[in-house]
Amino acid sequence: MTLRDKVGQLFVCEVHGSGATTTTAAQATANHHLYGPDVGNGAQLLAKYHLGGVIYFGWAGNLAGPQQIAALSNGLQRAALSDPDGVPLQISTDQEGGVVNRIGAPLAVSPGNMAIGAAFSPRVAYDTAKAGGTELRALGITVDDAPVVDVNTEPANSADGPRSFGDDPATVAALGTAAVDGYRSAGVAAQVKHFPGLGDTTVNTDNGVAVTDRTRAEIMAEDVPPFRAAITAGVQSVMAAHIVAPALDPSGAPASLSRPIVTGLLRDTLHYDGVVITDSLSAAALSGIAPDRIVLDAINAGDDELLMPADLPSAVATVLTAVHDGTLSTARIDQSVYRILREKYELGLFTDPYTTSGAVGANVGTPAHLATMADAARRSMTLLRNDDRTLPLAAGRHVLVTGWGASPTTALAADLTAAGVSTRRLYTGSPDQAAIDAAVAAARATDVTVVTTYNAWGDATQRALVDQLLATGRPVVVVTVGGPYDLAYFPGARTCLAAYGYQPVTLSAVSDALLGTAPTGHLPVTVPDAAGDTTLLPYGSGLPGYGR
Repeated sequence: MTLRDKVGQLFVCEVHGSGATTTTAAQATANHHLYGPDVGNGAQLLAKYHLGGVIYFGWAGNLAGPQQIAALSNGLQRAALSDPDGVPLQISTDQEGGVVNRIGAPLAVSPGNMAIGAAFSPRVAYDTAKAGGTELRALGITVDDAPVVDVNTEPANSADGPRSFGDDPATVAALGTAAVDGYRSAGVAAQVKHFPGLGDTTVNTDNGVAVTDRTRAEIMAEDVPPFRAAITAGVQSVMAAHIVAPALDPSGAPASLSRPIVTGLLRDTLHYDGVVITDSLSAAALSGIAPDRIVLDAINAGDDELLMPADLPSAVATVLTAVHDGTLSTARIDQSVYRILREKYELGLFTDPYTTSGAVGANVGTPAHLATMADAARRSMTLLRNDDRTLPLAAGRHVLVTGWGASPTTALAADLTAAGVSTRRLYTGSPDQAAIDAAVAAARATDVTVVTTYNAWGDATQRALVDQLLATGRPVVVVTVGGPYDLAYFPGARTCLAAYGYQPVTLSAVSDALLGTAPTGHLPVTVPDAAGDTTLLPYGSGLPGYGR
């Protein structure tokens, strides 16, 4: 491999277009803006920069449907291998399930990590990962940027929340390891994230700087165990976060750019020798650092793959210049390239990088996979209060469905109606007072109100809606379709169901629980009161069936 070939392998980037050579005018313009006037599509991007990987997004036009995705993957692989010395491509996406999911139906979609945590079953974690991984592999996607193994100990965590399995390190480690094994059995590399852990922070690094004030001992005891377990299980990829952890690196460098964290902790202390990829280098958390410094610091830290640099042409030039002037050694580049090529070899990409229409038809959205995800969602439903025996909904009752989320309220109302329940839907989202007044009036004329919330701990308008619905004195069922922490703000709610997500498979499970399928899930986190002073709902809470 030439030096340019090797440097190209270090980068994983997005590309606009539904095919390797097919783009709309707007998509070609987007590629020109990112990569230069001679790069209008994926094939041209790979020919020019010899990238190691491509990451798929819906907003880039990559994910229109199974056959299209498979054709795109094959086209990009053909482009990568068109040179006699070409290297097969790593193709990835963020198919976590739950609230972060790139590809929907007809794929079988996981209800998400916290839902799996509520089932308290490593087997469920394994089965959902294997089913999801099998479908991704059929589409030519060989790395899933999942699972999140952060231990979510901060209720106001805007980065993780329901993306985490829970707040107990041992449980998160067990479920994360099972998921890694499930992906491996499907021929897909798992990518655990976000090292060394974002679980106790409030800021999403996509939007700003996240800092943890934990001591090194606390980080090692609370955040690191799931990563240690995944490494022991042979995980092939670890994503380094942009979190600032002064106890691990007093310089204040983000973890992704920190040699004490990536090399010192991850490689030397935890003995990890697989691929390390940065979180997106376009994230706001890095906005105060010069672009060339970001690239060089990431490589010097010990990262192998650099995800989505803000300016790829400049980033590649920075690395080439650093090697030519001796700032970076060829040996250091070779070290990362070896790890990347080894991962691709282990995934069988040098033998058969392509997929087929038959593989898509046989493996995507199968009844068995759909049943696996439905079972996980059903087992996650967690009934936390049923003081007035509102659930299950009695026959003949008139029900109002209102609250956050156009899709959740639509799906729940449709399911209840299909089951013969007289149902009215009134979507409010984050409501103004007029919308709240309309919902309250509708609730007064209804037997039972089902109200959905999502991160209401950070949305005073959602909290006002629920409070005023409760003030009617009519039966109200609060359904949290994100993390269960919203319930801290509704101590007067007498019927509460935690659902942990809003994928269709989860909403079907919610409808079933409302109608009579007894919930069996338990809280995988502790819910403190709104002030954070005392425990409102202990870890493991969950009513047996519909009992009090």
